[in-house]
Amino acid sequence: MSSVTISRVQCEHYQNPLGIEEREPRLSWKFQGDVSDWIQSAYELRIVRQPIGEEQKAEETYRIESSQSVLVQWPSSPLQSQESAHIQVRSYDQQNSPTAWSDIDIEAGLDPQDWNAVPVTCEKQDAARPRKPFRTRGVFEAPAKFSKARLYITALGLYEAELNGKRIGDEYLAPGWTSYHHHLVYRTFDVSETIKSGQENIIGAWVGEGWYAGRLAFRGGKRNNYGERPALIAQVVIDGKVVAATGPEWEWKYGAIVNSEIQNGEIFDSNLQDDWTDNRSEDDWQRAETLSTPQAQLQASQSPPVREVDRITPIEIITTPSGKTVIDFGQNFAGIVRILSEPPSSGELIIRHAEVLEHGELGVRPLRHAKATERIILGGKVAGYEPKFTSHGFRYIEITGWPDVKLTDVAGIVTHSAMERTGHFTCSHPLINKLHQNVVWSTIGNTISIPTDCPQRDERLGWTGDIQVFSPTFNYLFDSSGFLKSWLKDVYVDQLNLDGNVPVTVPDILDDFHNQRFAVWGDVTVLTPLDHYTAFGDIDILKEQYASGALWLEKGVVRASTGLWNPDQYQLSDWLAPKAPPDAPGDAPTDTMLVADAYLIHTTRTLSRIAAIIGKEEDAKMYAEQVTSMTEAFYAEYITPNGRALSDTQTALALLLQFDILPESPSRDYPAGWASRLSTLVEKDNWKVATGFAGTPIILHALAKADLLHHAYRMLQARDCPSWLSPVLLGATTIWERWDSMLADGTINPGEMTSFNHYALGSVASFLHSVVGGLSPVAPGWKEISIQPRPGGTITSASTSFQSPYGLVSCEWKIQGDKLEVDVQVPPNTTAKVVLPGVSEEIGSGKRHYSVSWEKDPRFPPKGTETAYGATPSENWEP
Repeated sequence: MSSVTISRVQCEHYQNPLGIEEREPRLSWKFQGDVSDWIQSAYELRIVRQPIGEEQKAEETYRIESSQSVLVQWPSSPLQSQESAHIQVRSYDQQNSPTAWSDIDIEAGLDPQDWNAVPVTCEKQDAARPRKPFRTRGVFEAPAKFSKARLYITALGLYEAELNGKRIGDEYLAPGWTSYHHHLVYRTFDVSETIKSGQENIIGAWVGEGWYAGRLAFRGGKRNNYGERPALIAQVVIDGKVVAATGPEWEWKYGAIVNSEIQNGEIFDSNLQDDWTDNRSEDDWQRAETLSTPQAQLQASQSPPVREVDRITPIEIITTPSGKTVIDFGQNFAGIVRILSEPPSSGELIIRHAEVLEHGELGVRPLRHAKATERIILGGKVAGYEPKFTSHGFRYIEITGWPDVKLTDVAGIVTHSAMERTGHFTCSHPLINKLHQNVVWSTIGNTISIPTDCPQRDERLGWTGDIQVFSPTFNYLFDSSGFLKSWLKDVYVDQLNLDGNVPVTVPDILDDFHNQRFAVWGDVTVLTPLDHYTAFGDIDILKEQYASGALWLEKGVVRASTGLWNPDQYQLSDWLAPKAPPDAPGDAPTDTMLVADAYLIHTTRTLSRIAAIIGKEEDAKMYAEQVTSMTEAFYAEYITPNGRALSDTQTALALLLQFDILPESPSRDYPAGWASRLSTLVEKDNWKVATGFAGTPIILHALAKADLLHHAYRMLQARDCPSWLSPVLLGATTIWERWDSMLADGTINPGEMTSFNHYALGSVASFLHSVVGGLSPVAPGWKEISIQPRPGGTITSASTSFQSPYGLVSCEWKIQGDKLEVDVQVPPNTTAKVVLPGVSEEIGSGKRHYSVSWEKDPRFPPKGTETAYGATPSENWEP
């Protein structure tokens, strides 16, 4: 028996493979064990299937000679609707020694024809106003004996389900936000233990307007983006028989939730509570109204549901200069407040949320039109209350109506799509550790159902540019595989509605932007699927999204005769560059068309590479030829005969270096010239970040690639604003939208774009993981790994780890005198290339230690150049 074990078996990208969509699901398994050079030579599967309503089938056994252990093909016939299967897996090493068996249970979801439920709703409400949440319920008799019971449920809007007085599941804001005209996701719950056998059962749910019908977006927003009447769609199936399904026999009633909006918060009347699914009271219940079956495809989602992932105890009660009571949770986060104790028995309790204090008072101006307020009418039981159908981004709450409130009376409930945390980083520099921690918190706060720009103000939209630049960092920190795969489906269907243009936000609700076609943002269709494939090894994401990427390049991009972008097309490009004024965030110093065209060349080259990977050789050749032609046009437009970029900025040079924008037969060493000029510019800028949306994610990588690692570390450790550490030094606990979202005097930046929780600038963490920490994938899914830490600055130790699809990979290093001590771990069934001073070797799995000679980079810290008329170079950096 092998000493390597299989630590986990997974089906597709599901965390819980109950009610899966795929009928031929792929399987993966991770390994653990410190065995040198372990490679899988074969694997064996045992499958016992249980079709619904049929006898258990005989065991199927398969042995496959292959080293593949990530997303292997389903070997059996397709699963039927509701069919379950028990699967056992074991692997063999090259000596044919097997691991122990590991197992997983999976179950297929419903085929479309198996849905009996129709949407049920309450009376018609005023479509111009917030819809009041309602409850709807049905009654059914359960058989005296049964094997299994399932609840299949979704909503046009949001729901929270109950069965016989017990909440079903632990989700928030279910079923989440999708492009409701095309995709409507449902969940499957095992309710076998909750159903009363041989008795009457009451199944029901609260239903709120949510993203479906509620007000969304900025500039006052718009209601009814998908429909005007929230509704529930649900059915209970016992041993293959539908025993309850939403329909005309269901009933509805309002309750204690008077109002609940995503952006504005909730109004709750504690006097109106009752046990509505544990009591068959007929008072005031009315016959439900039914709606037509939605045109959207009902499907199971691989994205994890929104759940409570942390609970925060507040740290301080503050009395503001105006006499208000404010509670500080010590951490900016996204979620809600849970009331733990009973407040006064009369009056109203009002809770307002905000991310910061401005001169001692709650700083609500950045919320714009979002009220972010809970209003609780007192008189009934309140302890345990939390809002159902809203979410806020906040660190502080202002409480009115509870004079003697204590820290133990409330808790902060952190919610997001509960992805597994996979990546970690720490180093000897405390402020950089805090920076990394802030990146993690911003990722959590901006992954509530979709990848958003911010969780607090009247926006909270799935901006395509934000996730495009952030996805390499995101994919390292969390297992975002199912989350992004589900979201990318909506990118494509919303793109089809716009004849190839990619919406700036997905799901798409910003009609005002439909005529705009933005590089960087639209390039998400090509670059993010490849990032996904690189991180998780899922070739299907490339196949499924290929049409989306091709559509963007063929019909989305508005071209000039050269094949580059038409210069008349407005571009966001290096959005929010530090030198852009607060009232003009797009007024960046880098030529917007240079940014757009550099991205177009990079994206086209990437799609050529994707086409080759999935076997579309003719397309690969076509796009490669386009790259050659566009590069020639790019040089004619932007590069002087002596190799200078006409847009002389950090962003322009970083793009040229990082994207390798070179002619086929270069007449000179362009990268050397660009590196020299970039070195001059960062010195001239006193190592302040001078890049916006396009340049910031790559500037440190570009410096490192150009052998300017001393400048990269100097910029990373800079204290002057704008820099990564300047918000940290001002007390930031998340990544800000602007480097100076809060000014040094405690005043909130006057700009409209002022959020204190935006992950885009946190893309710097990819540099921490891959360059400082030294880990990056070489082959898709981390089958081959690069281990190459590049210490610099004053950092004397660092440790990073990643739970890859194959198992844990890690690198830990420290400088001790003239030695660099490095410990690495490579998971079974993978290989790695280790590059250290004096070492370059290929290794297999296992743990290894290296001790190599070390010399400090004599170029650090770079001193800059003093001139007679220029400013003195900054020495303001954090050692």
